[in-house]
Amino acid sequence: MNDAASPSARLGLGLAAVGRPAYITTDRDHDLGEPETRSIDAMRERAHALLDEAWVLGIRYVDAARSYGYAERFLGSWLAAHPERRAELTIGSKWGYEYVGEWRMDATVHERKEHSAAMLERQWPETLAALGSAPDSYLIHSVTPESPALGDAGVLERLREIAAGGVRVGISTSGPHQGDVVDAARSLADSPFSVVQATWNLREQAAGPALARAHAVGWTVVVKEALAGGELARFEPDGDVGAGHDGAGLDGASLALGVARAQPWADVVLSGAVTIPQLRRGAAAPPREIDVETLRRWSDDSGEYWRRRAARLWQ
Repeated sequence: MNDAASPSARLGLGLAAVGRPAYITTDRDHDLGEPETRSIDAMRERAHALLDEAWVLGIRYVDAARSYGYAERFLGSWLAAHPERRAELTIGSKWGYEYVGEWRMDATVHERKEHSAAMLERQWPETLAALGSAPDSYLIHSVTPESPALGDAGVLERLREIAAGGVRVGISTSGPHQGDVVDAARSLADSPFSVVQATWNLREQAAGPALARAHAVGWTVVVKEALAGGELARFEPDGDVGAGHDGAGLDGASLALGVARAQPWADVVLSGAVTIPQLRRGAAAPPREIDVETLRRWSDDSGEYWRRRAARLWQ
C-alpha cells in the first residue's frame, strides 16, 4: 500500500456515517431522509449498496470501527455474501470506542471512549465475529495526548501479539495535537505501529508534516474527514476555499478529495459518502496539486477547527 511511485492516494470507503442513524456530518436529512426512516434494515441496505458500488468503481479499501454503530456487522454480512472479493480488499477497523447510542437519534451519549487493555480484549473478538475474519489493520481509535494507550505496557504487548498474527496495528488520531501523537507513536521503543489514520483537509492541515515523517519510514497513511464533516462538500459563492482556483467545474467535494489525494505522503483517502452519486463523484475526483501558499490561505487555525467540530450536533 505504501508505494512512493504512486501518483496519488487511492480512494477508500469509510462507513462511519452509514453504520448508525445519527452522526456529526451535515445535511443528513437531505442525504438519508427523515430520521424515522433510518432503521437498521434500511441502513444495512444502504451500506451494502455503497459497498457494491465501491467494488464496481475499483475501491478496495474499506474502513470501519467498533463505535460506528453496526458498520462492522453490515460489512461482515456483505463480505459473507461475496466471499470471493475478500482477498482483493483491505479492511481496516478500530477499537477503543464503543457505540452506546442504542440506535436512537436522541441518545444523550452516542459513543464511549476507553483505551484500556480490558477494552482491547473485549473488542478484538467482537470485531472478528462481526467481520467474519480478521481485518487487515486494527487501530486504536482517536488517540490524543491524554490517552493512556501509548504508555500502557499491557495494551502495547497485546497489540504486538495481534501484529505477529499478520494484522497491521496502528492508531487513528483527532484533535489539534495529532502530529505530536503520531510522532510519539512512531518513536516508541519496539513500536508495534505501522498504520495511521488522521484528519487532514483544506481546513485542518496541521498533521501533514508528522504524517510525512510516518510515511517516510514505511507507515501506511490513511486520511479521514477530507471533507471536514461536510463543510467542504460544496463551494460558498463568496468563500475563500476555491477562490481563484483553476479547477473550473469541480464541486467542493471533488476539489477537497482531489487535493488530499495529491498529498505525497497519503496512501488512502477515505470517502464518507452516504449516497451512490456522492461516491461516484469522489471516485471521479482527479488529484489536484495546489501550491503551498494557497493551501496555507485556505487552512484554519487548528484549535479553532477542532472547537468548531466539537460543537457540531449529532444529526
